[in-house]
Amino acid sequence: MTNHTETWKQVLTSLSAKIKKTDFLVWFQDTNILDVKSDAVVIGLPSIFAEEWFKKKYVDFIRDSLKEINLPTQINFVTDSSLANEGGVDLRAFFNQKPRKPRKIVASQNAQVLDIPEVKKAPVPKNIYATETRTVNITLNPKYSLHNFVVGSNSRLAHAACCAVAKKPGMAYNPLFIYGDVGLGKTHLLQATGNAISRRPNSNYVAYVTAEKFTNEIVESIKKNSVRAFRNKYRNVDCLIIDDIQFLAGKGRTQEEFFHTFNELYHANKQIIISSDKPPKDLSGVESRLVSRFEMGMIVDVTFPDYETCLAILLKKSAELDVLIPSDVLEYIASNLHSSIRELEGILVQVVAQSQLEGILPSIDSVTRLLTKLGKITPSANFQLSSEEKVGSLKSITEVIDFIAKFFNLTPDDLTGVKRSRDIMIPRQICIYILRYDYQVSFEKIGQELGGRNHTTAMHAYNKVKKQLRRDHKLLQNVNEIRKLIGL
Repeated sequence: MTNHTETWKQVLTSLSAKIKKTDFLVWFQDTNILDVKSDAVVIGLPSIFAEEWFKKKYVDFIRDSLKEINLPTQINFVTDSSLANEGGVDLRAFFNQKPRKPRKIVASQNAQVLDIPEVKKAPVPKNIYATETRTVNITLNPKYSLHNFVVGSNSRLAHAACCAVAKKPGMAYNPLFIYGDVGLGKTHLLQATGNAISRRPNSNYVAYVTAEKFTNEIVESIKKNSVRAFRNKYRNVDCLIIDDIQFLAGKGRTQEEFFHTFNELYHANKQIIISSDKPPKDLSGVESRLVSRFEMGMIVDVTFPDYETCLAILLKKSAELDVLIPSDVLEYIASNLHSSIRELEGILVQVVAQSQLEGILPSIDSVTRLLTKLGKITPSANFQLSSEEKVGSLKSITEVIDFIAKFFNLTPDDLTGVKRSRDIMIPRQICIYILRYDYQVSFEKIGQELGGRNHTTAMHAYNKVKKQLRRDHKLLQNVNEIRKLIGL
């Protein structure tokens, strides 16, 4: 530990009262004050990605806490990966947290132990039935709320629209139509909005149903000659939520019933919320009169989230599971999965389960093996290290240049030469980044070794890679794999 650890603990004590506990435990784990100068405090962070997050989310809180103990409020953040092993404050020990029936996972031969409790099961929603004339089956899952939905640039408008509808159902946006690919959070938004409306005063009855179930109920009501009961069920609600409306395509009788149900609810100022995998105009097999009604209200889309939002989702999911996953592992998952949020959360659950079964701490290596096994990532084409190139053996700048050239199936002359094609420029920039970030080589020296380039060229390449790592998933994957292969 550094000489400033006790001072940092005072700051952490103050911060813990200002920041949500789950976020605090994840982001401030393994941090510390590295130096206190006359005009600034140098704070060490264990991950390169934490710096941007701290500047965006926590810098003002830290300044206030530093001011409380009469320290300079100018803050310089420094990334120091060694803090994760020693020197960083362990918040679990700091707060003396007691594990709740944890499984012990041995992290290394040194018997380092991480407490990972059993995954909690979400409460099973109950079907609630109204009385007499209002026989409404409410199948909302209480775990969904607008507060626990992670909002990103991909879903900000959809979330805002849902919040507006929850405050003024039937008046704000009616109908509300949300579309997007599978696994991006549409069902979460629909159910969360339904939960918010059902908790409003005056006994708001909310019916949530998938289009498939809606169709099956119509078929069943026709068979049992109980169409009137079916109509009463869905036309006497305060809010009707239909999920995956695209499944009504080609079902004429179902569309007929839904059309009249829609009209009755709409004219009674009752809220209608619909989701689909595509916008109304692209719904083939759906009658034009229904499409025109879908387009009467608010139409919003949700897309796959950016890297920062993916990371925030993983952090929140980790908190829900009551597990502490190393930040570099979460960053690696966030940078390598780009299809759905459902897949993102599913992989995290598998990572936790695998760690519990194998008794090891989750690591980038174990996650890489899992993702490769599941076909989510593909290892670099046939790239292998010879026995003399194993971990820790690359000690000179020339060796690093040769190694990175080999990784990208290039020659060292390609990296040091004058060619500026994309397939050479990107590996060259990665080489500059690793030489500077991991080996602390000066920009002047890097420029000289890479064909006599100016130090400002090397500096520009370094800063460009550092910035792009936050949003370029392929670049991050390549840098992580190179660093892993050479033992960094």
